[in-house]
Amino acid sequence: MSLIKGETGDWEVVLGLEVHAQVVSESKLFSGAPTAFGAEPNTQVSLVDAAMPGMLPVINARCVEQAVRTGLGLKAQINLRSVFDRKNYFYADLPAGYQISQYKDPIVGEGEIILDLKDGATRTVGIERLHLEQDAGKSLHDQHPSQTYVDLNRSGIALMEIVSKPDMRDAEEAAAYLTKLRSILRYLGTCDGNMEEGSMRCDVNVSVRKPGAPLGTRCEIKNVNSIRFVRQAIEYEARRQIEIIEGGGTIHQETRLYDAAKGETRSMRSKEDAHDYRYFPDPDLLPLVLQPDWVEKIKASLPELPDERKARYVKDFGLSIYDAGVLVAEKETAVFFEAVAKGRDAKQAANWVTGDFFAMLKRRGIGIEDSPISAAALGKLLDLIADGTISGRIAKDLFLAMDETGKDPAVLVEERGLKQVTDTGAIDAAVKAIIEANPDKVAQYREKPSLFGWFVGQVMKSTGGKANPKAVNEALKKQLDA
Repeated sequence: MSLIKGETGDWEVVLGLEVHAQVVSESKLFSGAPTAFGAEPNTQVSLVDAAMPGMLPVINARCVEQAVRTGLGLKAQINLRSVFDRKNYFYADLPAGYQISQYKDPIVGEGEIILDLKDGATRTVGIERLHLEQDAGKSLHDQHPSQTYVDLNRSGIALMEIVSKPDMRDAEEAAAYLTKLRSILRYLGTCDGNMEEGSMRCDVNVSVRKPGAPLGTRCEIKNVNSIRFVRQAIEYEARRQIEIIEGGGTIHQETRLYDAAKGETRSMRSKEDAHDYRYFPDPDLLPLVLQPDWVEKIKASLPELPDERKARYVKDFGLSIYDAGVLVAEKETAVFFEAVAKGRDAKQAANWVTGDFFAMLKRRGIGIEDSPISAAALGKLLDLIADGTISGRIAKDLFLAMDETGKDPAVLVEERGLKQVTDTGAIDAAVKAIIEANPDKVAQYREKPSLFGWFVGQVMKSTGGKANPKAVNEALKKQLDA
Protein backbone atom coordinates (compact mmCIF):
# COMPACT_ATOMS: atom_id res chain seq x y z
CA MET A 1 0.00 0.00 0.00
CA SER A 2 1.31 3.44 -0.90
CA LEU A 3 0.08 6.73 0.53
CA ILE A 4 -0.23 9.96 -1.45
CA LYS A 5 1.30 13.10 0.01
CA GLY A 6 -0.91 16.18 -0.08
CA GLU A 7 -0.57 19.66 1.34
CA THR A 8 -2.20 18.50 4.60
CA GLY A 9 -0.25 15.26 4.95
CA ASP A 10 -0.73 11.66 3.82
CA TRP A 11 -3.85 10.38 2.10
CA GLU A 12 -5.00 6.80 1.58
CA VAL A 13 -6.74 5.73 -1.63
CA VAL A 14 -9.57 3.19 -1.35
CA LEU A 15 -10.44 1.22 -4.48
CA GLY A 16 -13.14 -1.22 -5.47
CA LEU A 17 -13.51 -2.65 -8.98
CA GLU A 18 -16.58 -3.82 -10.87
CA VAL A 19 -15.51 -5.96 -13.81
CA HIS A 20 -17.95 -6.81 -16.60
CA ALA A 21 -16.74 -10.05 -18.17
CA GLN A 22 -18.47 -11.34 -21.30
CA VAL A 23 -19.40 -14.99 -20.91
CA VAL A 24 -17.92 -17.39 -23.45
CA SER A 25 -21.05 -18.91 -25.00
CA GLU A 26 -22.40 -19.49 -28.48
CA SER A 27 -25.63 -17.59 -27.83
CA LYS A 28 -26.96 -14.76 -25.67
CA LEU A 29 -28.23 -14.92 -22.08
CA PHE A 30 -31.95 -15.03 -22.90
CA SER A 31 -32.08 -15.70 -26.65
CA GLY A 32 -30.55 -17.92 -29.31
CA ALA A 33 -28.88 -15.04 -31.21
CA PRO A 34 -25.14 -15.55 -31.87
CA THR A 35 -22.38 -13.70 -30.03
CA ALA A 36 -19.47 -13.61 -32.51
CA PHE A 37 -17.38 -10.41 -32.41
CA GLY A 38 -17.13 -8.17 -35.46
CA ALA A 39 -20.41 -8.98 -37.24
CA GLU A 40 -22.16 -6.34 -39.34
CA PRO A 41 -24.37 -4.05 -37.22
CA ASN A 42 -27.78 -5.44 -36.23
CA THR A 43 -27.20 -8.86 -37.84
CA GLN A 44 -27.13 -10.78 -34.53
CA VAL A 45 -30.39 -9.58 -32.98
CA SER A 46 -33.38 -11.74 -32.06
CA LEU A 47 -36.88 -10.48 -31.35
CA VAL A 48 -36.14 -10.96 -27.63
CA ASP A 49 -32.99 -8.79 -27.86
CA ALA A 50 -34.99 -6.07 -29.64
CA ALA A 51 -37.67 -6.23 -26.89
CA MET A 52 -40.53 -6.82 -29.31
CA PRO A 53 -43.95 -7.07 -27.60
CA GLY A 54 -44.84 -10.54 -26.34
CA MET A 55 -41.30 -11.91 -26.51
CA LEU A 56 -40.25 -13.90 -23.41
CA PRO A 57 -36.69 -14.49 -22.20
CA VAL A 58 -35.42 -18.07 -21.81
CA ILE A 59 -32.33 -18.61 -19.67
CA ASN A 60 -29.22 -20.01 -21.39
CA ALA A 61 -28.02 -22.97 -19.28
CA ARG A 62 -24.48 -22.65 -20.63
CA CYS A 63 -24.21 -19.10 -19.27
CA VAL A 64 -25.39 -20.28 -15.86
CA GLU A 65 -22.77 -23.05 -15.90
CA GLN A 66 -20.04 -20.56 -16.84
CA ALA A 67 -21.02 -18.24 -13.98
CA VAL A 68 -20.93 -21.11 -11.48
CA ARG A 69 -17.60 -22.26 -12.90
CA THR A 70 -16.19 -18.75 -12.44
CA GLY A 71 -17.52 -18.53 -8.90
CA LEU A 72 -15.86 -21.83 -8.00
CA GLY A 73 -12.60 -20.62 -9.56
CA LEU A 74 -12.79 -17.55 -7.29
CA LYS A 75 -13.32 -19.83 -4.25
CA ALA A 76 -16.69 -18.15 -3.80
CA GLN A 77 -20.02 -19.17 -2.31
CA ILE A 78 -22.40 -20.58 -4.94
CA ASN A 79 -25.98 -19.59 -4.17
CA LEU A 80 -28.27 -22.48 -5.04
CA ARG A 81 -31.17 -20.05 -5.39
CA SER A 82 -30.81 -16.74 -7.24
CA VAL A 83 -33.25 -14.25 -8.75
CA PHE A 84 -33.24 -12.17 -11.92
CA ASP A 85 -34.44 -8.59 -11.49
CA ARG A 86 -35.36 -5.76 -13.78
CA LYS A 87 -33.04 -2.75 -13.46
CA ASN A 88 -35.01 0.16 -14.90
CA TYR A 89 -33.35 2.94 -16.84
CA PHE A 90 -33.60 4.42 -20.33
CA TYR A 91 -30.98 4.54 -23.05
CA ALA A 92 -31.51 4.46 -26.80
CA ASP A 93 -29.52 1.21 -27.00
CA LEU A 94 -31.65 -0.53 -24.31
CA PRO A 95 -34.91 -1.23 -26.20
CA ALA A 96 -36.88 -2.67 -23.26
CA GLY A 97 -36.18 0.30 -21.00
CA TYR A 98 -34.77 -2.08 -18.41
CA GLN A 99 -31.85 -4.48 -18.06
CA ILE A 100 -32.33 -8.01 -16.73
CA SER A 101 -29.75 -8.32 -13.97
CA GLN A 102 -29.47 -9.69 -10.43
CA TYR A 103 -29.63 -7.54 -7.32
CA LYS A 104 -30.30 -8.93 -3.82
CA ASP A 105 -29.96 -12.60 -4.76
CA PRO A 106 -26.94 -13.07 -7.08
CA ILE A 107 -25.81 -16.46 -8.37
CA VAL A 108 -22.38 -16.15 -6.65
CA GLY A 109 -21.56 -14.70 -3.23
CA GLU A 110 -18.31 -13.87 -1.46
CA GLY A 111 -14.93 -15.15 -2.72
CA GLU A 112 -11.34 -13.99 -3.01
CA ILE A 113 -8.41 -13.34 -5.33
CA ILE A 114 -4.77 -13.51 -4.26
CA LEU A 115 -2.73 -10.70 -5.83
CA ASP A 116 0.86 -11.24 -6.98
CA LEU A 117 2.68 -7.96 -6.28
CA LYS A 118 5.94 -6.76 -7.84
CA ASP A 119 8.02 -7.19 -4.68
CA GLY A 120 7.10 -10.89 -4.53
CA ALA A 121 4.52 -10.32 -1.80
CA THR A 122 0.91 -11.50 -2.06
CA ARG A 123 -2.30 -9.87 -0.88
CA THR A 124 -5.85 -11.16 -0.69
CA VAL A 125 -8.69 -9.08 -2.13
CA GLY A 126 -12.25 -10.03 -1.31
CA ILE A 127 -14.93 -10.65 -3.93
CA GLU A 128 -18.30 -9.24 -2.86
CA ARG A 129 -20.43 -11.00 -5.49
CA LEU A 130 -20.76 -12.17 -9.07
CA HIS A 131 -24.05 -11.75 -10.84
CA LEU A 132 -25.32 -12.46 -14.34
CA GLU A 133 -26.85 -9.73 -16.48
CA GLN A 134 -27.53 -8.91 -20.11
CA ASP A 135 -25.49 -6.30 -21.97
CA ALA A 136 -27.03 -3.29 -23.69
CA GLY A 137 -26.53 -2.38 -27.34
CA LYS A 138 -24.06 0.21 -28.56
CA SER A 139 -24.69 3.82 -29.62
CA LEU A 140 -22.49 4.97 -32.52
CA HIS A 141 -21.95 8.72 -32.53
CA ASP A 142 -19.35 8.93 -35.31
CA GLN A 143 -21.32 7.55 -38.25
CA HIS A 144 -23.32 10.68 -39.09
CA PRO A 145 -22.80 14.43 -38.43
CA SER A 146 -26.15 14.93 -36.70
CA GLN A 147 -27.56 11.49 -35.88
CA THR A 148 -26.67 8.63 -33.57
CA TYR A 149 -26.90 5.08 -34.87
CA VAL A 150 -27.72 2.09 -32.65
CA ASP A 151 -26.18 -1.38 -33.06
CA LEU A 152 -28.05 -4.05 -31.07
CA ASN A 153 -25.60 -6.90 -31.72
CA ARG A 154 -24.38 -6.71 -28.11
CA SER A 155 -27.92 -6.39 -26.72
CA GLY A 156 -28.60 -9.47 -24.59
CA ILE A 157 -25.04 -10.81 -24.51
CA ALA A 158 -24.34 -12.49 -21.16
CA LEU A 159 -22.10 -10.60 -18.74
CA MET A 160 -20.71 -11.63 -15.39
CA GLU A 161 -20.36 -8.57 -13.19
CA ILE A 162 -17.63 -9.38 -10.67
CA VAL A 163 -17.62 -6.89 -7.79
CA SER A 164 -14.61 -6.62 -5.48
CA LYS A 165 -14.64 -5.40 -1.91
CA PRO A 166 -12.94 -2.00 -1.36
CA ASP A 167 -9.70 -3.76 -0.40
CA MET A 168 -7.22 -2.20 -2.84
CA ARG A 169 -5.12 0.80 -1.92
CA ASP A 170 -3.20 1.92 -5.02
CA ALA A 171 -3.12 1.69 -8.81
CA GLU A 172 -0.57 -1.14 -8.80
CA GLU A 173 -2.82 -3.32 -6.66
CA ALA A 174 -5.74 -2.62 -9.01
CA ALA A 175 -3.57 -3.60 -12.00
CA ALA A 176 -2.47 -6.79 -10.23
CA TYR A 177 -6.13 -7.58 -9.45
CA LEU A 178 -7.23 -7.20 -13.07
CA THR A 179 -4.24 -9.19 -14.33
CA LYS A 180 -4.97 -12.06 -11.95
CA LEU A 181 -8.72 -12.03 -12.57
CA ARG A 182 -8.22 -12.10 -16.34
CA SER A 183 -5.75 -14.98 -15.95
CA ILE A 184 -8.25 -16.99 -13.87
CA LEU A 185 -11.10 -16.35 -16.35
CA ARG A 186 -8.92 -17.50 -19.25
CA TYR A 187 -7.81 -20.64 -17.43
CA LEU A 188 -11.45 -21.44 -16.71
CA GLY A 189 -12.51 -20.70 -20.30
CA THR A 190 -15.40 -18.53 -19.09
CA CYS A 191 -14.25 -15.19 -20.60
CA ASP A 192 -11.52 -14.48 -23.16
CA GLY A 193 -10.45 -11.35 -21.24
CA ASN A 194 -10.00 -9.33 -24.44
CA MET A 195 -10.32 -5.75 -23.20
CA GLU A 196 -9.67 -4.30 -26.67
CA GLU A 197 -12.81 -6.02 -28.03
CA GLY A 198 -14.87 -5.02 -25.01
CA SER A 199 -15.30 -8.53 -23.61
CA MET A 200 -13.81 -7.38 -20.31
CA ARG A 201 -14.53 -3.86 -19.07
CA CYS A 202 -13.88 -2.26 -15.72
CA ASP A 203 -15.66 0.33 -13.59
CA VAL A 204 -13.32 1.78 -10.96
CA ASN A 205 -14.66 3.15 -7.66
CA VAL A 206 -12.21 5.66 -6.15
CA SER A 207 -12.33 7.48 -2.83
CA VAL A 208 -9.70 9.03 -0.57
CA ARG A 209 -9.38 9.44 3.19
CA LYS A 210 -6.88 10.20 5.90
CA PRO A 211 -5.30 6.91 7.10
CA GLY A 212 -7.65 5.28 9.61
CA ALA A 213 -10.54 7.65 8.88
CA PRO A 214 -14.02 6.50 7.72
CA LEU A 215 -14.50 5.84 4.01
CA GLY A 216 -14.77 8.92 1.82
CA THR A 217 -17.33 9.66 -0.90
CA ARG A 218 -16.58 7.56 -3.97
CA CYS A 219 -16.66 8.41 -7.64
CA GLU A 220 -17.13 5.70 -10.25
CA ILE A 221 -15.07 5.78 -13.45
CA LYS A 222 -17.02 3.87 -16.09
CA ASN A 223 -15.95 1.41 -18.79
CA VAL A 224 -12.16 1.62 -18.64
CA ASN A 225 -10.89 -0.78 -21.28
CA SER A 226 -7.22 -1.41 -20.50
CA ILE A 227 -5.13 -2.10 -17.42
CA ARG A 228 -2.83 0.80 -18.33
CA PHE A 229 -5.78 3.20 -18.45
CA VAL A 230 -7.08 1.85 -15.12
CA ARG A 231 -3.74 2.80 -13.53
CA GLN A 232 -3.78 6.27 -15.07
CA ALA A 233 -7.43 6.92 -14.20
CA ILE A 234 -6.89 5.97 -10.54
CA GLU A 235 -3.80 8.14 -10.17
CA TYR A 236 -5.51 11.17 -11.75
CA GLU A 237 -8.80 10.75 -9.88
CA ALA A 238 -7.15 10.29 -6.47
CA ARG A 239 -5.13 13.48 -6.95
CA ARG A 240 -8.23 15.36 -8.13
CA GLN A 241 -10.21 14.38 -5.04
CA ILE A 242 -7.36 15.24 -2.65
CA GLU A 243 -6.96 18.70 -4.21
CA ILE A 244 -10.70 19.40 -3.93
CA ILE A 245 -10.87 18.36 -0.26
CA GLU A 246 -7.69 20.23 0.68
CA GLY A 247 -9.09 23.29 -1.09
CA GLY A 248 -12.15 23.21 1.15
CA GLY A 249 -14.45 21.58 -1.39
CA THR A 250 -16.68 18.49 -1.20
CA ILE A 251 -16.60 15.30 -3.27
CA HIS A 252 -19.99 14.52 -4.81
CA GLN A 253 -20.91 10.94 -5.64
CA GLU A 254 -20.93 10.78 -9.43
CA THR A 255 -20.10 8.72 -12.48
CA ARG A 256 -17.09 9.89 -14.47
CA LEU A 257 -15.39 8.92 -17.73
CA TYR A 258 -11.65 8.59 -18.33
CA ASP A 259 -10.33 10.56 -21.30
CA ALA A 260 -7.21 8.65 -22.35
CA ALA A 261 -6.13 11.35 -24.81
CA LYS A 262 -6.07 14.02 -22.09
CA GLY A 263 -5.14 11.69 -19.23
CA GLU A 264 -7.99 12.94 -17.03
CA THR A 265 -11.42 11.99 -15.74
CA ARG A 266 -14.49 14.14 -16.39
CA SER A 267 -18.00 14.17 -15.02
CA MET A 268 -20.62 12.11 -16.86
CA ARG A 269 -23.67 12.16 -14.54
CA SER A 270 -24.59 12.08 -10.87
CA LYS A 271 -24.20 8.58 -9.45
CA GLU A 272 -27.44 6.68 -9.06
CA ASP A 273 -28.25 4.70 -5.93
CA ALA A 274 -29.85 1.29 -6.10
CA HIS A 275 -33.35 2.64 -5.34
CA ASP A 276 -33.13 4.87 -8.41
CA TYR A 277 -33.24 1.78 -10.63
CA ARG A 278 -36.53 0.51 -9.12
CA TYR A 279 -35.32 -3.08 -8.98
CA PHE A 280 -37.99 -5.78 -8.82
CA PRO A 281 -37.98 -9.51 -9.69
CA ASP A 282 -38.52 -10.09 -13.41
CA PRO A 283 -42.04 -11.52 -13.74
CA ASP A 284 -41.06 -13.49 -16.87
CA LEU A 285 -38.32 -15.47 -15.12
CA LEU A 286 -38.70 -17.91 -12.24
CA PRO A 287 -36.03 -17.97 -9.51
CA LEU A 288 -32.99 -19.92 -10.68
CA VAL A 289 -32.55 -23.06 -8.54
CA LEU A 290 -29.38 -25.16 -8.84
CA GLN A 291 -28.90 -28.74 -7.73
CA PRO A 292 -25.94 -29.33 -5.34
CA ASP A 293 -24.71 -32.39 -7.26
CA TRP A 294 -24.67 -30.36 -10.51
CA VAL A 295 -22.49 -27.71 -8.83
CA GLU A 296 -20.18 -30.45 -7.47
CA LYS A 297 -19.85 -31.91 -10.96
CA ILE A 298 -18.69 -28.52 -12.29
CA LYS A 299 -16.28 -28.19 -9.36
CA ALA A 300 -14.73 -31.57 -10.18
CA SER A 301 -14.13 -30.44 -13.78
CA LEU A 302 -12.16 -27.29 -12.88
CA PRO A 303 -8.65 -27.07 -14.37
CA GLU A 304 -5.51 -26.42 -12.36
CA LEU A 305 -5.64 -22.67 -11.77
CA PRO A 306 -2.71 -20.19 -11.72
CA ASP A 307 -2.04 -20.23 -7.96
CA GLU A 308 -2.04 -24.02 -7.74
CA ARG A 309 0.11 -24.32 -10.85
CA LYS A 310 2.61 -21.80 -9.50
CA ALA A 311 2.90 -23.73 -6.22
CA ARG A 312 3.54 -26.94 -8.18
CA TYR A 313 6.27 -25.32 -10.30
CA VAL A 314 8.05 -24.12 -7.16
CA LYS A 315 7.70 -27.47 -5.39
CA ASP A 316 8.26 -29.95 -8.23
CA PHE A 317 10.51 -27.98 -10.60
CA GLY A 318 12.46 -25.96 -8.05
CA LEU A 319 11.65 -22.67 -9.81
CA SER A 320 11.71 -19.32 -8.05
CA ILE A 321 8.34 -17.82 -7.09
CA TYR A 322 8.94 -15.03 -9.62
CA ASP A 323 9.75 -17.33 -12.55
CA ALA A 324 6.84 -19.62 -11.69
CA GLY A 325 4.51 -16.60 -11.59
CA VAL A 326 5.68 -15.40 -15.01
CA LEU A 327 5.16 -18.84 -16.54
CA VAL A 328 1.65 -19.42 -15.17
CA ALA A 329 0.29 -15.92 -15.87
CA GLU A 330 -1.11 -17.11 -19.21
CA LYS A 331 -2.35 -20.66 -19.69
CA GLU A 332 -0.79 -20.90 -23.16
CA THR A 333 2.64 -20.03 -21.74
CA ALA A 334 2.32 -22.62 -18.98
CA VAL A 335 1.34 -25.33 -21.48
CA PHE A 336 4.26 -24.37 -23.75
CA PHE A 337 6.73 -24.43 -20.84
CA GLU A 338 5.59 -27.82 -19.60
CA ALA A 339 6.00 -29.28 -23.09
CA VAL A 340 9.56 -27.91 -23.26
CA ALA A 341 10.43 -29.06 -19.72
CA LYS A 342 9.03 -32.59 -19.98
CA GLY A 343 11.88 -35.01 -19.33
CA ARG A 344 14.42 -32.16 -19.27
CA ASP A 345 16.03 -29.75 -16.81
CA ALA A 346 13.04 -27.58 -15.77
CA LYS A 347 15.16 -24.65 -14.62
CA GLN A 348 17.02 -24.56 -17.93
CA ALA A 349 13.68 -24.79 -19.78
CA ALA A 350 12.28 -21.90 -17.71
CA ASN A 351 15.35 -19.75 -18.44
CA TRP A 352 15.01 -20.32 -22.18
CA VAL A 353 11.24 -19.71 -22.27
CA THR A 354 11.34 -16.53 -20.16
CA GLY A 355 14.58 -15.33 -21.76
CA ASP A 356 15.34 -15.91 -25.45
CA PHE A 357 11.87 -17.19 -26.35
CA PHE A 358 9.95 -14.28 -24.78
CA ALA A 359 12.46 -11.83 -26.31
CA MET A 360 11.79 -13.34 -29.74
CA LEU A 361 8.00 -12.96 -29.32
CA LYS A 362 8.43 -9.34 -28.21
CA ARG A 363 10.79 -8.59 -31.11
CA ARG A 364 8.28 -10.00 -33.59
CA GLY A 365 5.29 -8.45 -31.82
CA ILE A 366 3.37 -11.74 -31.78
CA GLY A 367 1.67 -14.04 -29.30
CA ILE A 368 2.83 -17.51 -28.36
CA GLU A 369 0.21 -19.06 -30.67
CA ASP A 370 1.99 -17.52 -33.70
CA SER A 371 5.52 -18.49 -32.67
CA PRO A 372 7.73 -19.84 -35.49
CA ILE A 373 9.48 -22.01 -32.87
CA SER A 374 7.37 -24.78 -31.37
CA ALA A 375 7.76 -26.25 -27.90
CA ALA A 376 9.02 -29.46 -29.51
CA ALA A 377 11.70 -27.57 -31.46
CA LEU A 378 12.89 -25.66 -28.38
CA GLY A 379 12.99 -28.95 -26.49
CA LYS A 380 15.23 -30.43 -29.21
CA LEU A 381 17.56 -27.44 -28.85
CA LEU A 382 17.90 -28.17 -25.13
CA ASP A 383 18.58 -31.83 -25.93
CA LEU A 384 21.47 -30.78 -28.20
CA ILE A 385 22.97 -28.80 -25.32
CA ALA A 386 22.45 -31.67 -22.87
CA ASP A 387 24.14 -34.31 -25.03
CA GLY A 388 27.12 -32.05 -25.80
CA THR A 389 26.34 -31.61 -29.50
CA ILE A 390 26.42 -27.82 -29.11
CA SER A 391 27.62 -25.42 -26.43
CA GLY A 392 25.38 -22.96 -24.61
CA ARG A 393 26.97 -20.15 -26.63
CA ILE A 394 26.29 -21.83 -29.96
CA ALA A 395 22.73 -22.55 -28.78
CA LYS A 396 22.04 -18.80 -28.72
CA ASP A 397 23.05 -18.48 -32.37
CA LEU A 398 21.16 -21.64 -33.26
CA PHE A 399 17.99 -20.26 -31.66
CA LEU A 400 18.23 -17.13 -33.84
CA ALA A 401 18.67 -19.33 -36.90
CA MET A 402 15.58 -21.35 -35.91
CA ASP A 403 13.64 -18.10 -35.63
CA GLU A 404 14.80 -16.96 -39.07
CA THR A 405 14.31 -20.23 -40.94
CA GLY A 406 11.78 -22.26 -38.96
CA LYS A 407 14.05 -25.29 -39.44
CA ASP A 408 14.68 -28.14 -37.02
CA PRO A 409 17.71 -27.39 -34.79
CA ALA A 410 19.47 -30.68 -35.63
CA VAL A 411 19.20 -29.89 -39.35
CA LEU A 412 20.67 -26.43 -38.81
CA VAL A 413 23.59 -27.88 -36.80
CA GLU A 414 24.53 -30.06 -39.78
CA GLU A 415 23.90 -27.39 -42.42
CA ARG A 416 25.94 -24.72 -40.66
CA GLY A 417 28.64 -26.87 -39.13
CA LEU A 418 27.75 -25.84 -35.59
CA LYS A 419 28.62 -29.13 -33.90
CA GLN A 420 30.60 -28.62 -30.72
CA VAL A 421 34.28 -29.51 -30.76
CA THR A 422 34.88 -32.13 -28.08
CA ASP A 423 38.09 -33.58 -29.52
CA THR A 424 40.60 -32.98 -26.68
CA GLY A 425 43.48 -33.06 -29.12
CA ALA A 426 42.05 -30.20 -31.16
CA ILE A 427 41.21 -28.23 -28.01
CA ASP A 428 44.74 -28.78 -26.59
CA ALA A 429 46.20 -27.49 -29.86
CA ALA A 430 44.00 -24.38 -29.79
CA VAL A 431 44.96 -23.68 -26.17
CA LYS A 432 48.66 -24.15 -26.92
CA ALA A 433 48.44 -21.72 -29.86
CA ILE A 434 46.84 -19.00 -27.72
CA ILE A 435 49.40 -19.43 -24.91
CA GLU A 436 52.38 -19.33 -27.29
CA ALA A 437 51.03 -16.23 -29.04
CA ASN A 438 50.55 -14.28 -25.80
CA PRO A 439 53.59 -14.73 -23.50
CA ASP A 440 52.97 -11.30 -21.91
CA LYS A 441 49.47 -12.32 -20.90
CA VAL A 442 50.81 -15.58 -19.49
CA ALA A 443 53.23 -13.60 -17.32
CA GLN A 444 50.41 -11.36 -16.14
CA TYR A 445 48.29 -14.42 -15.36
CA ARG A 446 50.97 -15.72 -12.99
CA GLU A 447 50.54 -12.50 -11.00
CA LYS A 448 46.82 -12.10 -11.55
CA PRO A 449 44.89 -15.43 -11.92
CA SER A 450 41.65 -13.55 -12.70
CA LEU A 451 42.99 -13.22 -16.29
CA PHE A 452 42.01 -16.84 -16.80
CA GLY A 453 38.71 -15.72 -18.29
CA TRP A 454 40.56 -13.79 -21.00
CA PHE A 455 42.27 -17.00 -22.16
CA VAL A 456 38.93 -18.85 -22.19
CA GLY A 457 37.46 -16.14 -24.41
CA GLN A 458 40.40 -16.26 -26.83
CA VAL A 459 40.21 -20.04 -27.21
CA MET A 460 36.43 -19.91 -27.76
CA LYS A 461 36.93 -17.14 -30.31
CA SER A 462 39.60 -19.11 -32.19
CA THR A 463 37.28 -22.14 -32.39
CA GLY A 464 34.26 -20.13 -33.50
CA GLY A 465 32.57 -20.78 -30.17
CA LYS A 466 32.36 -24.49 -30.92
CA ALA A 467 34.82 -25.80 -28.35
CA ASN A 468 33.37 -27.55 -25.32
CA PRO A 469 33.69 -24.96 -22.51
CA LYS A 470 34.44 -27.57 -19.84
CA ALA A 471 37.20 -29.11 -21.94
CA VAL A 472 38.65 -25.65 -22.67
CA ASN A 473 38.80 -24.81 -18.96
CA GLU A 474 40.51 -28.09 -18.14
CA ALA A 475 43.09 -27.75 -20.95
CA LEU A 476 43.88 -24.15 -20.01
CA LYS A 477 44.40 -24.96 -16.33
CA LYS A 478 46.65 -27.86 -17.25
CA GLN A 479 48.85 -25.83 -19.64
CA LEU A 480 48.88 -22.47 -17.77
CA ASP A 481 49.70 -24.04 -14.42
CA ALA A 482 52.32 -26.43 -15.78
